[in-house]
Amino acid sequence: MAAKERLTTPDGRYLIVNDRLWRCSDPTIPWEARQAFVKELMKARRAVAVAKTAHEVKLARAEVDRAKNNLGERGPVWWMDGEPDYTGKKVQNTPYGEWFASRP
Repeated sequence: MAAKERLTTPDGRYLIVNDRLWRCSDPTIPWEARQAFVKELMKARRAVAVAKTAHEVKLARAEVDRAKNNLGERGPVWWMDGEPDYTGKKVQNTPYGEWFASRP
């Protein structure tokens, strides 16, 4: 079975999952740095999965947050045109709604 196609907005800012927008990584991050940040993110996600205490979970989630900030998926937006962040919003309730509805 083929992998499901990843749908991104025409401007490349968001990935659409279950009709919600999720911010893409900053495309201006150099490849080597991006690889290091993704490696940190995967390590932190594994730590969340195996954490046994609330304290361990809290620490691991903080590491996930730090890695996602480094990738530009959280924190200040990486685009410079003043457009707001629609992360987590239903795509239909954003300026991308008309484009999304008109897709084949």
